[in-house]
Amino acid sequence: MTKFNRDTAQWQELDREHHIHPFTDPAALGKKGTRVITRGEGSYIWDSEGNKILDGMAGLWCVNVGYGRKELIDAAHEQMKELPYYNSFFQTSHQPQIELSRLLAEVTPEGFNHFFFAGSGSEANDTNVRLVRHYWDVKGQTDKMTFISRKNAYHGSTLAATSLGGMGYMHNMGGKNASLLPGFEHIGQPFWYLEGDDMTPEEFGLERARELEEKILELGADTVAAFIAEPIQGAGGVIVPPDTYWPEIQRICKKYDVLLIADEVICGFGRTGNWFGSETMGIKPDLMTMAKGMSSGYLPIAAVGMTDEVFEVLNGGGDINHGYTYSGHPVASAVAIANIHYIKGHNLVEKVREETGPYLHAGLQDLADNHPLVGETRGRGLMAGIQLVKDKATRTTFSGDEDAGTICRNYCFQNNLIMRAVDQSMIISPPLTISKSEIDELLEKGKLCLDATARDLGLM
Repeated sequence: MTKFNRDTAQWQELDREHHIHPFTDPAALGKKGTRVITRGEGSYIWDSEGNKILDGMAGLWCVNVGYGRKELIDAAHEQMKELPYYNSFFQTSHQPQIELSRLLAEVTPEGFNHFFFAGSGSEANDTNVRLVRHYWDVKGQTDKMTFISRKNAYHGSTLAATSLGGMGYMHNMGGKNASLLPGFEHIGQPFWYLEGDDMTPEEFGLERARELEEKILELGADTVAAFIAEPIQGAGGVIVPPDTYWPEIQRICKKYDVLLIADEVICGFGRTGNWFGSETMGIKPDLMTMAKGMSSGYLPIAAVGMTDEVFEVLNGGGDINHGYTYSGHPVASAVAIANIHYIKGHNLVEKVREETGPYLHAGLQDLADNHPLVGETRGRGLMAGIQLVKDKATRTTFSGDEDAGTICRNYCFQNNLIMRAVDQSMIISPPLTISKSEIDELLEKGKLCLDATARDLGLM
């Protein structure tokens, strides 16, 4: 391991002088100073001050098998010695890439047998845009160019992925809609708790799904290429659609000959208690975006999976003039293989579905029932959202200076717990290897931080 003889203050100064952070105000962070993470083991990370921190976010939704797994480390080491890099251009391939493709065909839903590799979820969603437009061009339906997504959706931060997503603050970087490309449209998100008004969840789910049909008819079905969505919205706040939502979306896509893309970057590889969120939510997509849990974040790798039907069209369409230098990188592929074998060998998907997922949600439900700050808890498997509210009876959230999410996140930071704030929700996504005793610690520390937040806001 590389050692550096510097203290925290020196690291912070170097970071301030040379490193630009994503999704951060550099001036504000420069004044505060960054937290320097030095190592990880299992469900924990340590910082340069020696603090042991329970990572309730598995890095950035990705360290599914936990930190420090020798199997993944050894796979990288051995592959580095054998073949540290080669590309898949020029009619070549390599063994790890081919074996990973075969293994993905084994764990993905039936009919997914073909995979195009990338380096991140953002790159994979850019790939979706290009491949889907190529697909319709090959079929002679050249006007089918428009993608429909949801407001508050996150599909990455490259320009095309930002346009696929529905987060206005990202669209407006550089000026109003300066980062929004033409050919991308957005409909309402299926967030019943905050947007359902007096409707039942079932009524609301149908209403939001039917916005897709209205948008297709507005644009013209002959112009709409695909609808893309996460099975459960992750970065949007762990939003679980009502049960009526996905069957209606599926029906509409089929009726109007619109491809359905499931963004599985967060939901995939066991997070929801099945290998993929599409299985959990009963979706039959045409394409799937995969990243994060594919290698548990140990090395960057992503993929677009497609059904046999989609591939057969592309297979007859000549050159696919798209790709990346690091597509299917041999070391990243080797680590992804080891990661999938680890998930399978330790029955992590079943553990999440039958043991730790239900245990976590039972503890969260107790908060929803008894804590004055918690309006609802939601999620599946080992991903969850805790909705912070000012008034539980009216489902009224905080606004203005009463930023409950930021206050609670800061208390988590002080108490060595990583939970993410998304607006007025706290988000949990721990490693799939987390134990029940570690879940107890997470819930105990989480309640401590919620209590402190409630006191600051006058609710306790």
